[in-house]
Amino acid sequence: MSDNFQVNMDEFLPLRDVVFNTLRKAILTGELKPGERLMEIHLANKLGVSRTPIREAIRKLELEGLVTMIPRRGAEVAQITEKSLKDVLEVRRALDALCAELACERITDEEMVHLKEACAQFEKATRQKDVTVIAKADVALHDIIVAATGNQRLVQLVNNLAEQMYRYRFEYIKDKSQHEKLIEEHRIIYESILNKNCEAAARAAKLHIDNQESSIIKQIRLENKQK
Repeated sequence: MSDNFQVNMDEFLPLRDVVFNTLRKAILTGELKPGERLMEIHLANKLGVSRTPIREAIRKLELEGLVTMIPRRGAEVAQITEKSLKDVLEVRRALDALCAELACERITDEEMVHLKEACAQFEKATRQKDVTVIAKADVALHDIIVAATGNQRLVQLVNNLAEQMYRYRFEYIKDKSQHEKLIEEHRIIYESILNKNCEAAARAAKLHIDNQESSIIKQIRLENKQK
């Protein structure tokens, strides 16, 4: 188990949330690796807390799909499998295409300005080489498009998938060779929405997800070969 991650105390958050955020980040960044056992006593000692917030955090991580409970073994960091990846991205692909189409029809001038800024912020973030910063900028950009639909049900559906998407997004963004392609894809989505070209926007949104899927599958297969 990696001993690099630290608990970042936040005076505004309850301890259980601080522990949850710490473990979640360690899983997403790969400090806690897929298949790694999460032993309550070890984690409690490591983070300087009792076992109760650890137990609560593990339960929450299981609901997010980041942790798996194995009979007689306990909690483990969930593996990224091709099946789980495809299941999530299949749904996200359809939702993103719909969001892009609706945004073409409904986006306000102010949101359009924000979207342009978000594209520039993402490009700037890629130069910093910090995966967490890049992922955050990517989420912010896509959130503008989702909000622009003005459809609360759709926003809710996307948000329900967001946590599971975040892990895959992290895997994809870790691959530096994809950054230029991501910048270009964002530019095409932005221009399609700007020109109110619903068909092109939906097509670009789908391609964005398809490229993500093939890149992560390549990584999964590579990692499996190395085991």
